Amino acid sequence: MHDILVIGGGINGTGIARDAAGRGLDVVLCEKDDLAQHTSSASTKLIHGGLRYLEQYDFALVRKALIEREVLLRAAPHIIWPMRFVLPHHKELRPAWLIRLGLFLYDHLGGRKLLPPTKVLRRKSTGKLDALKDQYRLAFEYSDCWVEDSRLVVLNAVDARKRGAEIMTRTACTSLTRHADYWEAVLQGPKGKETRQFRTVVNAAGAWVDDVLGLDGEAPEKPHLRLVKGSHIIVPRWHHGDHAYFFQNGDGRIMFAIPYERGEFTLIGTTDVPYEANRDKVEITPEEIAYLCKGASAYYKKAITPADVVGTYSGVRPLYDDHAVNASKVTRDYVLKREAEDGAPILSVFGGKITTYRELSEHALAELKDDLPNMKRSWTRGAHLPGGIYRVVISGNMLTDWSCAIRGWTRPCCRASPGPMARGWKTCWAMQLLRPISAGLSGPA
Repeated sequence: MHDILVIGGGINGTGIARDAAGRGLDVVLCEKDDLAQHTSSASTKLIHGGLRYLEQYDFALVRKALIEREVLLRAAPHIIWPMRFVLPHHKELRPAWLIRLGLFLYDHLGGRKLLPPTKVLRRKSTGKLDALKDQYRLAFEYSDCWVEDSRLVVLNAVDARKRGAEIMTRTACTSLTRHADYWEAVLQGPKGKETRQFRTVVNAAGAWVDDVLGLDGEAPEKPHLRLVKGSHIIVPRWHHGDHAYFFQNGDGRIMFAIPYERGEFTLIGTTDVPYEANRDKVEITPEEIAYLCKGASAYYKKAITPADVVGTYSGVRPLYDDHAVNASKVTRDYVLKREAEDGAPILSVFGGKITTYRELSEHALAELKDDLPNMKRSWTRGAHLPGGIYRVVISGNMLTDWSCAIRGWTRPCCRASPGPMARGWKTCWAMQLLRPISAGLSGPA
């Protein structure tokens, strides 16, 4: 009998599987498609505190995310690197003093140690506003991080496999039967159907979490999820430099314009649209493209039109339904629900941000501590992900010794792939170094 069945191969599922395997537990992860095929590869690809959540007074979430930003930067400097964000002041939206106050909090809430602080930019003394309309003469520059999101998922799966977990991709859990002290799960994969027994189940199925809760024949009394679609457009490089822009929209939302794919393109997003359509095939609409073009064009000197768009991707955020009226206001924090009234326990994961996945994993296993008494203590806070054992050193106010080897092979060759990992895997020679490990991901430990 296994200790844990983790259902879902996104960032939360692979993070929990890695943590659990490192604690000496017998772990099986099943994913009906490929690793990071859905939400976890369709993010804005940021490790960040979430500056806009300060305006919603969600200080706890921002602090938690800022602390994790530094933890992850140390753990995976080969796929996560610092980025400076330029926030131009729009006089008709938020006053400069309010933005400065928010950025002061952002700099200090999480005990920032690695990243440089906020500074004020004026058009006459910087070239970072040259791409923007002349009316934007004042801006604020702050720090966050960029991440290769799908690679982060894969590296968690690789490390989980290395520590003894069994990673079963293209394998769906089609049935769950609860007994007094164990679960019986039917797994349907490339090699056919098999039945296994587990002491606990972790439901990290993302947009399908409510579906998994119904596999035992008892559908949830009410849906727990609120699905919100986020779409991005990709255009040719629209500004020079390694910095990104943070744009405020007149509707109260924000969007980013980020150097993408070695700086050859600019990634612009995201939208927040309630979603009830096909979760397996999420696509941007013409209305979303127009919205993103219009929002960015309010700042750039050179307007962006739908004809300029060379690529798009969309994903569904499986947020916990807190009954907020506006989709942009729905909490991005995670909620864990353990249920064991009728027998063996099942823990379901709702919501969450890619930045807080490691902390979420620790929290999830803490919820199962009494069910798995042989579980060892937590260990991931100071642990590197595979390939991440490099020094992170500060020189002046920027990260150096990062190092040239890291910067040299990561950004040019590791291309972000919003689709199935099978595509992104083949495009990066550095990831080929992991193939001897990953070749056994679908096999037994």
